Amino acid sequence: MSGQHSGTPASPASPTSSGSPDLVLRPATHADVEPIAELRAVVMRADLERLGRYDGQRVRQRLRDAFDPDCTWVLLVSGAFAGCVAFRPAEDGHWVEHFYLAPAHQNRGLGAAALRTLLDRADRLGLTVRLNVLQGSPARRLYERHGFRVERQDPVDVFMVRPSGPSD
Repeated sequence: MSGQHSGTPASPASPTSSGSPDLVLRPATHADVEPIAELRAVVMRADLERLGRYDGQRVRQRLRDAFDPDCTWVLLVSGAFAGCVAFRPAEDGHWVEHFYLAPAHQNRGLGAAALRTLLDRADRLGLTVRLNVLQGSPARRLYERHGFRVERQDPVDVFMVRPSGPSD
């Protein structure tokens, strides 16, 4: 897959088919980097503080340095910014990265709907999907429910993989 938004999860302006009709994934633009960097700082703060690794400037700068709008999707709920997710191609599969959902939108099934959209595409294309999540993050349960298994871990991160095909 090459070209802009090679990780296209759905048609950019269409809602997911998850029962969340207000959720839309649209292609990111360079203008999205600052709102995403701010969201990252908010969403990751508690986990990074727990791990003794929170630095607000560093958290934002790491996002700015890694941001690639060509494989990033902005999550909109009722037309308003609610989060983002990147789906980056790599030699060892596609990576789910920078998956952040604003606290007001968490625990409502929206993250699961966005992830399901990406995984449905990966399954159609026979792609292995990888990600990493911070040790102790509640997001790990979401990934496990969608068929991800631990591949390796270190004191900070848990690296997970989901082979192509439907989850069990």
